[in-house]
Amino acid sequence: MPEPARIRSLYRYPIKGLSPEPLTRAELKAGAYFPGDRLFAIENGPSGFDPAAPAHQPKVKFLMLMRNERLAQLRTRFAPDSRRLTIEEGGRVAVSADIGTPEGRRAVEAFFAGFMPEALRGAPRVLAAPEGFCFTDSRRGHVSIVNLASIAALETVVGAPVHPLRFRANVYVDGWPAWHEFDLLGAEIALGVARLRVTRRITRCAATNVDPETAMRDLAIPEALMRAFGHADCGVYAEVVAGGPVRIGDPVAEAPSAAREP
Repeated sequence: MPEPARIRSLYRYPIKGLSPEPLTRAELKAGAYFPGDRLFAIENGPSGFDPAAPAHQPKVKFLMLMRNERLAQLRTRFAPDSRRLTIEEGGRVAVSADIGTPEGRRAVEAFFAGFMPEALRGAPRVLAAPEGFCFTDSRRGHVSIVNLASIAALETVVGAPVHPLRFRANVYVDGWPAWHEFDLLGAEIALGVARLRVTRRITRCAATNVDPETAMRDLAIPEALMRAFGHADCGVYAEVVAGGPVRIGDPVAEAPSAAREP
């Protein structure tokens, strides 16, 4: 019997466009986003976002890696209990503040105003996602899943290592054949005891061209995907159908009893 596919790693991205945070486990809830993910965004000039009536906004309204590769020079940590965001630049703490308070948000906003003034269309502003909302790139982007074998296939095309964190996924899966994730559209999969329905492929943008370690825009990932495979997709989005804990090492399998949606 072949070994089952398994979860290799788990990540959340508390502030859109900033550092990933590795996890050993996460508690998924039916109908909810990946926990702790994209809870905040840095507005790049007025976006029209209304926290009283939150709606999906195009990512170009925020600071993000597709246009602002300098963000990858920063190392950030977010402590959910204290709501403290710590930003390191060049190995030194540049700001550490409670972004749950107006004073803390102003401190972070002042940092970005000085860090990348040339990229700003207006005053940067820290936005907090209301309960049940998050600043994902996709309207239905609840949990993002990337197949490590697909990245390996991409490496053979670009002729260089491709860091998995270029794709900023929540769940990285080891043990699927390359591009198998696309065969699961409409199906339910089990991540440990949790069940998710795969809803759509993720079309990649220029953010993946940025090396997350060096902040250099050194590869042309969407172009390489299109040239070699006829699409610019890598990874899938899924919605949580039945919640439960997911952990590194948990098996990943198609749920055999689930009806596949068209």
